[in-house]
Amino acid sequence: MKKFMDENFLLQTETAQKLYHEHAAKMPIFDYHCHIPPKEIADDKRFETITQIWLYGDHYKWRAMRTNGVDERYCTGDASDWEKFEKWAETVPYTLRNPLYHWTHLELKKFFGIDKILSPKTAREIYDECNEKLSSPEYSCRGIIRMANVHTICTTDDPVDSLEYHRAIKADGFEVNVLPAWRPDSAMMVEDPAVFNAYVAKLEAASGKSVSTFDEFMAVLDERHQFFHENGCRLSDHGLETAYAAEYTEAEIKAIFGKTRNGSMLTAAEIEKFKSCMLYEFGVMDHKRGWTQQYHLGALRNNNSRLFNKLGPDKGFDSIGDFEIARPLSKLLNKLDTEDKLSKTILYNLNPRDNELMATMIGNFQDGTVPGKLQYGSGWWFLDQKDGMEKQMNALSNLGLLSRFVGMLTDSRSFLSYTRHEYFRRTLCNLLGNDVENGEIPYDMELLGKMVEDISFNNAYNYFKF
Repeated sequence: MKKFMDENFLLQTETAQKLYHEHAAKMPIFDYHCHIPPKEIADDKRFETITQIWLYGDHYKWRAMRTNGVDERYCTGDASDWEKFEKWAETVPYTLRNPLYHWTHLELKKFFGIDKILSPKTAREIYDECNEKLSSPEYSCRGIIRMANVHTICTTDDPVDSLEYHRAIKADGFEVNVLPAWRPDSAMMVEDPAVFNAYVAKLEAASGKSVSTFDEFMAVLDERHQFFHENGCRLSDHGLETAYAAEYTEAEIKAIFGKTRNGSMLTAAEIEKFKSCMLYEFGVMDHKRGWTQQYHLGALRNNNSRLFNKLGPDKGFDSIGDFEIARPLSKLLNKLDTEDKLSKTILYNLNPRDNELMATMIGNFQDGTVPGKLQYGSGWWFLDQKDGMEKQMNALSNLGLLSRFVGMLTDSRSFLSYTRHEYFRRTLCNLLGNDVENGEIPYDMELLGKMVEDISFNNAYNYFKF
């Protein structure tokens, strides 16, 4: 019987162990999509307790705690840091076979050198030991980033953002690249005219220009896009239920925009036309400035209206959706490609039924200009665990080129989540190691070692060219 989470955790064969320890483990981290607040990096924030870095914004843990019967006061409420940690420690034993069990203990081991199993019996001891270490200078935000051997971080930023913290980080000479990524979802949300018009007011404030017409709206967004470009941004991101590619005319879009600005509710067809127009226009902007675009598709968000109204978004009330993906995504990509305006693109699905769909979709628009111009993104959100990663890599292997894959990202708000890259790399090496042991691929460590190093870091570094 193997020891829990030893140095060969998830590595079932000698080949896998060699690939991980000699190749994957040494590679830096290129974290091209996350939700870490740039202000905390700029301020080099220090965390007083493990609760602050672990539980203050982690909806994965909150969902598990609620499922375990823990009151909301200990998740997002006013309980003390110790009380929240204690409730998480009570929940951890019940997370066996959930990736949270692995992530929790990987983070304790990687960053704090703690091999103990977290439970009610060990909670106080582990809490005190973590807090003592967090009080030392090397455990600031930047210190933790250094510990994890991070090369590049791309945050997630709204077009109205001032990017002041990114500029401050650069001015400080921090050796890790911390770059913004353009996330213009709010500029498409015309379902609620009041919310949309409040957002337009923010755009006006950020740009110093009034917005009365659709042309003015697009001009301001393009100026903000250029502003992001001047501050190092080369990457956009869209969080959508599905792609949108309805037919529309310029006159229709201008009329729809005017109707929304007047506070009138739109029809479902009008909403779809407007979103279709905006996705296309954002794609054109990205291509014009040589950016890469990302589409995160398939989340059914804010399902619990009672708790959404009480707590707001991103609190753990989202799930996998079952939207039609293929047809509208194909139409959108084809329109951009036909006009020679299709940027490098990464596609992510949240419903595992769409794995092969995505893996085949990217093959439709590869054009030989860039290795892996279109990418099938890593297992995302509910799928960024061992089973989800394996299925994503198997689909990509069967239907594309795994060797050209740009690899893992954290998609996290926590500075301790860099262990997800380790989890991914161990899973990758184990897949390849098993194939070698089964005689399905050759035992060529030069070939396999390069493949692992490329997927771990080199492919992303060469693909994004930040």
